[in-house]
Amino acid sequence: MIQIDREITQDFERASGLEWLETNGLGGWAGTTVAGVHSRRHHGLLVAATQPPGRRTVLLSRLDETLHVEGDSFELSCNQFPGIVIPRGYEHLASFRKDLFPVFEFEAGGVRLRKTVAAVDGENTTLVLYDALESPGPFILSLRPFLAARDEHELATANPGINQEAPFMDGILRLHPYPEVPELFVQVPGAEFRPNPQWWYRFEYERDRRRGFDFQEDLWTPGVLGLQLAAGDRLGIVISTRSPEGRDAFALFDKERKRREKIVKALPVQDDLARDLALAADGFVVRRGPNQRTVLAGYPGLGVRSRDAMIALPGLCLVTGRFEDAKKILRAFARSLHKGLLPDRLPEKGEIPEYTSADASLWLFVAAWKYLQATGDEAFVRETLLPALRKVVHTCARGGEQAETDALWYNALAILAEIETRVGDPEEAKRLSQQSKRVQKRFQEAVWNEEAGNDAQVFALSLPFPLLPKPKAAKLLAAIEEKLAPGSAWTPLLGPYLTALVRVHGAAGRKKALAVLENLKPRLAEAVVGSLPESAQAWSVAEVLRAYVEDLQPRSRKAP
Repeated sequence: MIQIDREITQDFERASGLEWLETNGLGGWAGTTVAGVHSRRHHGLLVAATQPPGRRTVLLSRLDETLHVEGDSFELSCNQFPGIVIPRGYEHLASFRKDLFPVFEFEAGGVRLRKTVAAVDGENTTLVLYDALESPGPFILSLRPFLAARDEHELATANPGINQEAPFMDGILRLHPYPEVPELFVQVPGAEFRPNPQWWYRFEYERDRRRGFDFQEDLWTPGVLGLQLAAGDRLGIVISTRSPEGRDAFALFDKERKRREKIVKALPVQDDLARDLALAADGFVVRRGPNQRTVLAGYPGLGVRSRDAMIALPGLCLVTGRFEDAKKILRAFARSLHKGLLPDRLPEKGEIPEYTSADASLWLFVAAWKYLQATGDEAFVRETLLPALRKVVHTCARGGEQAETDALWYNALAILAEIETRVGDPEEAKRLSQQSKRVQKRFQEAVWNEEAGNDAQVFALSLPFPLLPKPKAAKLLAAIEEKLAPGSAWTPLLGPYLTALVRVHGAAGRKKALAVLENLKPRLAEAVVGSLPESAQAWSVAEVLRAYVEDLQPRSRKAP
C-alpha cells in the first residue's frame, strides 16, 4: 500500500503533481490528480472506450462534493480557473492511499469521510463509494456532476446544442448530451435531485498549458444531487454507460476487488513491489472485440502499438500467470502479419494499417519463445506461431539479411531454430542455427565499431540468446551504465538493464539490481501513483516486473 499523508495532500503544488489512475479493461479509465484538480484534458471520472480499446470519450469529467454540517458548508473538490484555484478541497484531504484501489480520506466540520474509486473490469463503469467514518450528527452530502462529453483529445466549449434533459427516477439520473456520445447513467441511491442546468466556463488544465496545448474548457452540469448521511452510513454510486437499474455498487465493488486479489495471489513473488507492479500491469491488458485481448501501450491516449505489445507481453501476462490472455494476444498479432511484418499498431475499424516498424515482428519471436517456456503449449506454438515466425524470417532473408548485426535478428534465428527442433523441422533447425552463428560473429565484430551505450545495446545484453561472451558483455554494460545513468531518466530500459546486470555479473549483479529497485520504490508514489515514473507505460512496468520475477528471485532465476 502506498500512503500519502496530509503534508503532501494539503500542499496544492505537490498534490496536483500526483495522479491516480483506474482502468476498466476496455481502454477506458477514471483518473485525475490527488488534489482533485484536473491538470490535463485526459482526466475524468468516466472516460469510456466506446469501441474497445480505442475511441475514448470523456463523459463525466468530475463529480464535485460538498459537505453541509450544522449550518456550515465544506467543498471537497478542487478546480483551477483563470488566476484562482477554487474550491480548495485538498485542504480537507487528510490522506490518500493506493492499494487495490485509490482511497481518499477527508476531514471537515467534524466529519471524517472516506471515498474509494473503482473502475469495473469489462465495462464503462466507475464506482464511487463513500463511508461516513465519523460525524457529530447527520450531515448532507451534495454532488454536482460535470459533463464534457467529447473525444479524449479535444476540449468542450459551451454551446446551445447540448441536450439539457436530465430525467431522474429511483435514484438514477439519465443524461444524453449529444447523439454521437453514449448515454450516461449516474445512480445515487436515496438521493434527491435539484435541476439547475448550467455551463461553467474556463476550467484550466495546467499540464496542458505547460506543454503548449489549448488548456481551457467549458463543462456542463445538470444540477445537484444530495442526501443525508450519518456516522456509519455507506453510499455507493454507479456511473456507467449501461443502466444501473437493479445493480448495487457494493456488489460490483466486491466482484472487482476479488478479481484484483486473484491477480496478486497468482504472482510467484509475494511482496509490495511485485504487487504494485502487477496491479499497474493489469491496466494494459484490454479487450479487443469478443474473446480477444490486446495491449495498450500506455495511458493516457496511447493505442495498441505492436512493438510495445510484444516487448511488454512477458511481463504483463507470463510472469503473472495470465497465459490465456497471452495466447489471445499472440494469436491476434500473428494473424495481423502482412508480408512478414507486423503493423505499427492494430488498426481500428476502417483504418488502414501502416508497416514502418522494422523490428516489431522480430519482438514477436521473443514473446513466442517466452510463452513456450512459460506454458509448454507446444500445440499452439506449432499451429499458430510457427507458421507466422517462418514468414517473418523468410521475408527478412529475401531482403538480404537487412539486420546482419542486429541482436533481435540473431535472436529471431536462434529462437526459430529452437522451436523448429522442438515442434517443427529438425533439418530447418540446423540451417537456422548455422545462420544465427554467422550473424552472431558479424555482430561481435561490428558492435565495437559503434559508440557504446545506445538503447539497442541494452536490449542486446538482455535478450534470451546472448550475443557476446561475458568479458565483452561486461565492458559494454559498463559503457551503457556510464552513458545512461540507470535508475534516473530511462525507466523504459530499466527492465533490460536489470536482466543484463544479472546475466553479466551473476550474484553481484543481482545484488546491484535489487539496490537499484530499492531506490526506485519511493518513486512509485510519484507521477502516476502506483506505476513507474514518469508515465503509465506498458513496457516500462512490464519489463521491470518481468526482470524482478525472472532474474532477481533466486528460486526463479534460470541460466540464459
